[in-house]
Amino acid sequence: MKASPLETVVLQRDLPEHGLRRGDLGAVVQVYEPEGLEVEFVRASGRTQALVELTLADVRPIEDEDLISVRRN
Repeated sequence: MKASPLETVVLQRDLPEHGLRRGDLGAVVQVYEPEGLEVEFVRASGRTQALVELTLADVRPIEDEDLISVRRN
């Protein structure tokens, strides 16, 4: 996978220290070559939940079969 800034990605693992769960959607803010990313996860209200440095292995692109849902933190 190659990520681009502003691309929406799906988290592949839980990050309880940031209040994030596998399947949460985030937006790529910055790409650090060769495999680093900074991803912002936002609440439905628009407030930032977390801004996290991840690797490409921690996220995946959105797929047509994905369904968006809402959960309480």
